[in-house]
Amino acid sequence: MTFDSLCREIRQCTRCASHLPRGPNPVFRAQPEARILIVGQAPGIRVHTTGIPFNDPSGDRLRAWMGVDSDVFYDDSRIALVPMGFCYPGTGPNGDLPPRAECARTWRTPLLAHLSNIVLTLAVGQYAISWHLGAAMQKNLTETVRHWRSHGPALIPLPHPSPRNNLWLGRNPWFEQEVVPDLQKAVSRALERRRP
Repeated sequence: MTFDSLCREIRQCTRCASHLPRGPNPVFRAQPEARILIVGQAPGIRVHTTGIPFNDPSGDRLRAWMGVDSDVFYDDSRIALVPMGFCYPGTGPNGDLPPRAECARTWRTPLLAHLSNIVLTLAVGQYAISWHLGAAMQKNLTETVRHWRSHGPALIPLPHPSPRNNLWLGRNPWFEQEVVPDLQKAVSRALERRRP
């Protein structure tokens, strides 16, 4: 299947429709020539409404961590934005529900197969980290992020940039002191790399 055909199928997907409180609206951005892959959790309500990934305070913080502006971030020929779940899953007692598992099972492998130019993957949050690292995860998200160098240089695990994580960031100042500068260097290198 061609990349364009696959993207059309994903955008028309209704597999989880009966479980989605606001109906299906798959949100992702990618082009085969992208160099960086950002794997988030699933769209929040604002992203569902606008159709723009990370179009919220989480996105503002993630762009700051990466050291890029919106023009670079939303250039899908440079950065692919492919969450674990493409549709807003709804809200539970502690925030948004987890991404629907059917989405990753159905679409991730065929979509990622088309993204053969990726040189850096940013796994954002526990669901993305778990999928991309599997058994290589540490005992929890904090320890996995703390040992980011052991997963690189092609993959960097990150906490979710949501304002809900302000407490975690306050308790773990090493993240912004140590990981963020390395993250910015890795992003800069990946964006500067040219295909052979």
